Amino acid sequence: MKAAQKRAQAKVEYNAFLAGCPSRQLLDRISDKWVVLILCALGDDDSPGRPGAAQADAPKAMRYSEISRLLAGVSQKMLTQTLRSLERDGLLTRTATPTVPVTVSYELTDLGRSLHHMTRGLRNWAQTHMAEVLANRDNYDARTS
Repeated sequence: MKAAQKRAQAKVEYNAFLAGCPSRQLLDRISDKWVVLILCALGDDDSPGRPGAAQADAPKAMRYSEISRLLAGVSQKMLTQTLRSLERDGLLTRTATPTVPVTVSYELTDLGRSLHHMTRGLRNWAQTHMAEVLANRDNYDARTS
């Protein structure tokens, strides 16, 4: 069996409900909060402080420092690890420009943009429904205390 045939057969057999399925590892990665926020930062048109925010659905390259400033609370180590894993998965590209110091920027690939459309929806849902979720938590805590 040729490699392309094996890949096609494996694609049909992917089932995230099975423990050994590679798609489960991918789901684990893309469900990480930093992955979701990085994809939204690189793809969203409404990130605060982003130049050119008027163009809907116009992902732009961002420098490491811009991403770091935008994602409050992310450590340098976690941001670096997450960016590397997203690059490895083909969701973003890293471009180093030989300046002093070196300028490094990140940009979504076509694959990353396709995932961004879903993560943007998750982020919007969370922001829209947070007050309701907090009220439900308060109600639950009051009942179970």
